[in-house]
Amino acid sequence: MAHQLTRFFAVLALSLGLVLTGMTAQAQVNPTASSVTEDSMFEALGTSDTVSGRVSIPNKTAGTLIKPDNKDWAAFQRGALPLIFVVALGGMLVLLAAFYLIKGRVRVEHGMSGRTIERFSAVERFAHWTLSSTFIILALSGLNLVIGRSVILPLVGEAAYGTLTAWGKLAHNFLAWPFMVALVLIVVFWVAHNIPNKLDLVWIKQGGGLFKKGMHPPAKKFNAGQKVIFWCVVGGGVALSFTGYMMLFPVQAGTPSDWQLYQTIHGLVAAGLTAIIIAHIYIGSVGMEGAFDAMASGQVDENWAREHHSLWVEEVKGRTDAPAAGRTHPAE
Repeated sequence: MAHQLTRFFAVLALSLGLVLTGMTAQAQVNPTASSVTEDSMFEALGTSDTVSGRVSIPNKTAGTLIKPDNKDWAAFQRGALPLIFVVALGGMLVLLAAFYLIKGRVRVEHGMSGRTIERFSAVERFAHWTLSSTFIILALSGLNLVIGRSVILPLVGEAAYGTLTAWGKLAHNFLAWPFMVALVLIVVFWVAHNIPNKLDLVWIKQGGGLFKKGMHPPAKKFNAGQKVIFWCVVGGGVALSFTGYMMLFPVQAGTPSDWQLYQTIHGLVAAGLTAIIIAHIYIGSVGMEGAFDAMASGQVDENWAREHHSLWVEEVKGRTDAPAAGRTHPAE
């Protein structure tokens, strides 16, 4: 009798052990169970399948722990996007350096006349400098988010990089608003002068007069090259503003896949527009003599204006209803 009881309890203990082992194994492969082991969790996360659990809140999409699309997006952010930025910005810098070494600074062929003409009013310059200064800070802070971890972090250390990135993020979020206001202002001020016309084809065929001495294609207030930059700034600025707004307020942006799409578009447009703005800064400063004066004082030398915007000079000087706008006077 005692032997039979001993056998009975042994079988019972073995059965209970098998049941408990099965329950434990089931819990380990269930990502929502409380007894999930660390190894099995990381094994599940390493697959290409969607890993989902259960949530008690109305938003059932919050139960998705990881998606394959998220991995593709993260890989793009870590790999392709930084490379695109490096190629776009580095390539533009190389092209401009080569152009400067070959062509040098574009000089005023007949020299400065000493007489100036108003090109931009104070309010136009204010809009331009607001747009340009905010864009530079936005571009630098955004560039830090793309390549800063691999380029800046090793140079300054974690503490300094963390502080820099935190302040850069705040600047990026808040300076986006004056950038958008200034973008609207330049559209109001200059859109009428940037409508393409047949003169632009002549300017393009002659390469803007940059490659042949003595060639100065006619142009009004803005030539074809400036019109290209204007529309790139407007189109790119609108795209950056819209996608940036969606990232600031993701509730209105839709699903996580939509957020990723907006972020990807934001990054690609930023890379292209930053490269274009680098070229614009070069031409408006060291690349062309007399160009910076237009946005510094608003006054440009008459010879410079005649060489680059001859039709605009004739329009200004020929106005009878606003003679003061076209009056020339000695430069200070």
